[in-house]
Amino acid sequence: MGQTMSEKILARAAGKEQAAAGEILWVQVDRAMMDDILGPRVEIARHMKEIRDEVWDPDKVVIISDHYTPPASIQQAEIVKFTRDWAREHGIRNYFEFVGPCHQIMAEHGFVRPGTVVVGTDSHTCMGGALGAFATGIGSTEMLGVLLKGEIWLRVPETIRVNWEGTLAKGVMAKDVSLKTIGAIGHAGATYKTVEYTGSAISAMEMDERMAIANMAVEMGAKAGLIAPDQKTEKFLREHGVEGWDCNLKSDDDAVFCQTLEFEAESLNPMVACPHQVDNVAEAGDLEKTPINQAYIGSCTGGRYHDLAEAARLLKGKKIASGIRLLVSPASDEVWRRADQDGLLRTLAEAGAAVLAPTCGVCVGLHSGMIAAGETCISSSNRNFIGRMGSKEGSIYLGSPLTVAASALTGYITDPRQVM
Repeated sequence: MGQTMSEKILARAAGKEQAAAGEILWVQVDRAMMDDILGPRVEIARHMKEIRDEVWDPDKVVIISDHYTPPASIQQAEIVKFTRDWAREHGIRNYFEFVGPCHQIMAEHGFVRPGTVVVGTDSHTCMGGALGAFATGIGSTEMLGVLLKGEIWLRVPETIRVNWEGTLAKGVMAKDVSLKTIGAIGHAGATYKTVEYTGSAISAMEMDERMAIANMAVEMGAKAGLIAPDQKTEKFLREHGVEGWDCNLKSDDDAVFCQTLEFEAESLNPMVACPHQVDNVAEAGDLEKTPINQAYIGSCTGGRYHDLAEAARLLKGKKIASGIRLLVSPASDEVWRRADQDGLLRTLAEAGAAVLAPTCGVCVGLHSGMIAAGETCISSSNRNFIGRMGSKEGSIYLGSPLTVAASALTGYITDPRQVM
């Protein structure tokens, strides 16, 4: 019987020829990532001192301070300092801060590779699946075990195959693909399963777009979101200093999927997730005239170069609506520099955007752009839970960077094709 990508990856990591869904394995971890919000300060440091204050392999550990950077309070500054000091004391040379959301940094710096097992103390670690890795979020207690032993206990997940065939229409982005899929499966419909995206529409996407899709697999409850690596994956890896990696990993033709969903890309319209659940989706055109106060383009879901380029193309020569706040936070310092060099940031600023540092702060309501009670934000980020971006009495809608940019122009939720 054939194997899925998940089964192949976890079998390799467990030193087995084959693995089957439902099997429980001890697997070797290829890379462990911690951030500042759920990193060493959350019980890990104290318990390691009690057990053995030594990391199993410092070179396989990556620590990224991204949620509290730039610090907006003394407490945040102290947390970042603790994280920085702990990394140095434990010989973690792969420490980063002020460079952007952790998942983008993991990809850009070559820490995520096809066929590997990557774990991180952030639920959107699953973004690494865009590069063909079994990447998944874990809790800080689980990370303590990984830091000490370099292995983790996992159940091999069943796989839902999501097949998107055809060509996306103008004005439709990868984020729309993700929201449509989440709406179909539901916020818990893929719990502890892998969601594997296939089809000509997915193959046609560049890595920026694939990352947006894999990033949000967890919004269906998925353990991992996978896309088979190909020549585009190999090109991305090569551009980021990773050579000679096998990009031929894919599910076998006779692999068993627990469910298969079929979608036609041509029929997809711009989608929006409405408060307060990511699977509460509707077409942007059906929500027109819903007023907004703030628009946000950024995060590890919607702040990559492709996202900024599309938004800048729509906004070039235009001005956002009076009274609307448009915030833009590139997904990393690398994206920031490239977008600046190519004039994208200037175009966005001239349209009325406030360009921020690469940070998670806006997405999780920690700093740099929180909303007040009664305010509405449309965001290219990944979650719209109550209180996610500020006041619990505010409302968050999720859309593609194009939908966010179009809405900033009009002052209300807008199908981008109406202003393109």
